[in-house]
Amino acid sequence: MNPSNIPNLLTIARILLVAPIVWLLLDQQFGMALTLFFIAGVSDGLDGFLAKKMHWESWLGTLLDPIADKLLLISSYVTLAWLGFLPVWLVVLVLLRDLIIVIGATAYYFRIEKVEAAPTIVSKLNTLLQILLVLLVIAGQIISTPVGSLIQAMVYVVAATTVWSGIDYVFTWGRRARLHNRAARRD
Repeated sequence: MNPSNIPNLLTIARILLVAPIVWLLLDQQFGMALTLFFIAGVSDGLDGFLAKKMHWESWLGTLLDPIADKLLLISSYVTLAWLGFLPVWLVVLVLLRDLIIVIGATAYYFRIEKVEAAPTIVSKLNTLLQILLVLLVIAGQIISTPVGSLIQAMVYVVAATTVWSGIDYVFTWGRRARLHNRAARRD
């Protein structure tokens, strides 16, 4: 095995963890669900670190990594909302942001040029906070210490960074499109 494949293998493993995590949550086996979700979250950071620091980036990795993130987070959010642990409006907000990004990236690809996926700092923060919220909600089902007010605060923080990240993407890619169009008109 080539060591440069490690980030892609970690990403594929994260995708494969989605179904067991959802099943464990639905079966209310929160300890095991928390363990697997934590492993998935750590693998997300590790694969990105290895890809960047070791220069093991690949086309497949740039495609699979955001898909793995979305599958893991969206399925966890939908499941936790189904179980009544997260508000439905937050799930709708997260899904709406992702839908806007996909529609924007598709339009950019077909109208401007190939999209080079580059998450912004705000988007990375949002992903981290979304992961932490899931960990907190699941941990809250295991420990006897009340964490409801902390979860409620995190829900609003995640909502704020979700909106902020969506707006940031719209402005960032809108600016890129305008600059590309201006440069094309000058040529």
